[in-house]
Amino acid sequence: MKTAAQIRARQLRSIDGRSVKEIAKLVGVSQSSVSIWVRDVAIKDYQRQALVDRARVARNRARSAHFLARRQTFQEEGRILARRGDPMHAAGCMLYWAEGSKSRNAVQFVNSDPAMVAFFGRFLRTHFEIPDEGFRVACNLFADHAGRQRAIEHFWLDTLSLPPSCLRKSTVNVYSKYSKKKRLNRLPYGTIRVCVHSTSVVQSIYGSIQEYGGFERPEWLG
Repeated sequence: MKTAAQIRARQLRSIDGRSVKEIAKLVGVSQSSVSIWVRDVAIKDYQRQALVDRARVARNRARSAHFLARRQTFQEEGRILARRGDPMHAAGCMLYWAEGSKSRNAVQFVNSDPAMVAFFGRFLRTHFEIPDEGFRVACNLFADHAGRQRAIEHFWLDTLSLPPSCLRKSTVNVYSKYSKKKRLNRLPYGTIRVCVHSTSVVQSIYGSIQEYGGFERPEWLG
């Protein structure tokens, strides 16, 4: 004779299309017991699909929570670094606060000043031990740079002390054929985008910035 718990479990399976895990929680018994009680209960196709969809949502939610916790850990590590009061670290973080892209999972820094770019590269190497192969750089040029594109690309590689393997395709902005007056480009080397694809590094920088600045920016966690 079936118990009240068994009857309810079978109803939750056949009528509501609940999963074994959900039924066990609702009835207050073990999943192994529920599995035995409902193993001969057939569910409809739409119920089976609903189970699949709910499982996918649950996995995605758990995955998001996992990565959020990692980003929070990296930010806390950055706060600890900031408390050491290293001048170079403080300068690098403040520079990124002012000039860096606020991406969730990558450091992206764009600038036209060679000295500033060189300093930022040293900052990443010194405080995060980024190897050459961890850098990706790309130039943003204008039409009057076209004849010097290769020279400019090598200029930026030399500025950052990086090998050619770190260079990605440059963007050359051409003037519109409808433009009556060509804009005078005042950036002799265009701009360079320095990218390091590392969640731990960029979130550490975010944590440091907040620690130095004495404010909270939850949206940087993503």
